Amino acid sequence: MILIMTNKEDVHPTPVIKLLTGRGVPVFRLNTEALLTDYEYSWWVEGNDIGFRIRCRQNGLELDGDKITALWDRRPKPPQNLPYTADTQQDRHNREEARGFLQFLRYYLKDLPSIGSIVNDRVAASKMLQARIASQVGFRLPDTCYTNREESIRRFAARHDILVLKPIESNGTWDENEGTERLFYTRKIPADALRSIPREAFEQTVNFVQEYVEKAYELRVTVVGEKVFACRIESQAQQEDEGKTDWRQGYEHGLRFTTHNLSEDIAGKCRDFLRQMGLRFGAFDLIVTPDGGHVFLECNPNGQWLWVELATGMPISEAIADELMQQEPAPQKG
Repeated sequence: MILIMTNKEDVHPTPVIKLLTGRGVPVFRLNTEALLTDYEYSWWVEGNDIGFRIRCRQNGLELDGDKITALWDRRPKPPQNLPYTADTQQDRHNREEARGFLQFLRYYLKDLPSIGSIVNDRVAASKMLQARIASQVGFRLPDTCYTNREESIRRFAARHDILVLKPIESNGTWDENEGTERLFYTRKIPADALRSIPREAFEQTVNFVQEYVEKAYELRVTVVGEKVFACRIESQAQQEDEGKTDWRQGYEHGLRFTTHNLSEDIAGKCRDFLRQMGLRFGAFDLIVTPDGGHVFLECNPNGQWLWVELATGMPISEAIADELMQQEPAPQKG
């Protein structure tokens, strides 16, 4: 049986589950935010016997820990829903205990064949580590600086006419007064614009700065095991500025996505990168420069891919199903 750990809002497992069940492969979906309300579970040690069992209250499906052949650690969320509420402190305690149980269970399953990993994904999300590994496998990288020192940023800016400012991890902030979310996108600025920024602005956080790399177009390369799917993003063909610096801003402005014939050299570097990270899945963001060069930006170790499949028709769902099935015994013929 294949275990998928995710949440109720995640649509990505749906086409994969449909493919697997159509092939006769049993699947158990664990929506972790509802761990306390939608599931019954026990983990035990009895002499030399160690195991666990989970039952879904909604559909009656049961998972025997000994029968798991592969794990997709997709997008689990901390347990949130409670069957009963008490006072605030007790509710917080109950959620924390469930969160600890879930985290320990995920570590317990760390040696299973998997897509996604509680051990490797967080490590592999480090953009600093990504830069080192990407350089080792032969990718070109943009000049980059993380710092809270005004002098370091000004010295960096002196070498480049145009810079981009990026968030390290935070995707946005919530404005309580306006009741709106402010999203952080990559921002392009002239290097000399830094002269008007006061010193304290540099020192109040960690600044993530890169040189601006001229683009012909961009690529989203999704790798599943040995299979590589390249999507061409025509960010520079936009009539408006939306999407040219950060293509995510171009969704509502006619941004085009098409299949792309990626060279074996670049595909091989993507595979090598994932091997060194200990991963079987990765979503790479690359720039293709006007002279045809490829520049590595980042790799999301558990990135979104369904939008690529819907836009291009590339069979990423099928590749994920194939990867998860590698350890599954052949269905018995009736």
